[in-house]
This record gives sequence, structure tokens and C-alpha cells, in this order.
Amino acid sequence: QVQLVESGGGLVQPGGSRRLSCAATGSIFSINAMVWFRQAPGKEREFVAAISWSADNTYYADAVKRRFTISRDSAKNTMYQQMNSLKPEDTAVYYCNAKLRIRSWGPEYNYWGQGTQVTVSS
Repeated sequence: QVQLVESGGGLVQPGGSRRLSCAATGSIFSINAMVWFRQAPGKEREFVAAISWSADNTYYADAVKRRFTISRDSAKNTMYQQMNSLKPEDTAVYYCNAKLRIRSWGPEYNYWGQGTQVTVSS
């Protein structure tokens, strides 16, 4: 059973920083990529950032470029997101997503974390 466990959410003042983590646990053969999404109240879930596991390529939404940094620790099957210069419009539930294989011969599966709330407010 694969689980994605997020942590690091909370209340932060505008201009502040926060670091989110997402750990993938369970029977995992390989991870292809991990992605951060977010969903603000009354809005659709949107892409934030992604990282490929083998090549360490990173991708960002325009709204977070130069403020957010995605990284990973392959040994721990964990993804991070360092969020700097936070704005009230960054307030959302942040979800991690993993595209991984549980067997060498099997298909790629899509897993989701439970979400962690980030609130940017003074």
C-alpha cells in the first residue's frame, strides 16, 4: 500500500516562507515524477510545480516562478517545496501527486496525498 504523507502547512505572514514535504511510503519500485498542486476555496485545483525523479528536471507555474523551489531526496522518496515571498493569493490546500511504479513490469500509477493547508495572512 502506497501512501503520500504531506507536512509543513500552516499560517504564515505575507512575505514569509514555508517548506512543505511529501513522503512516499510503502511498496514502491520506482518514482517517475512528483508534482505539487493547490486548490484555493472556490477554485479548481491547479498545477504548481513538478520534478522528474531521474533527471531532476523541474517545472513551475508562472505564478510561483522565482518564489518556489521544488526538490527531492531520492533516498527518502521525499519531495520538498520551499515557498518564499508568500502572498495571500498563495493561500490554498497543497496536494502532492506521485507517478510511480510498484513493480518493475507494471504500469505507472497516480497517487495523491491528503493535502496540507497553507494560509498566508497577517
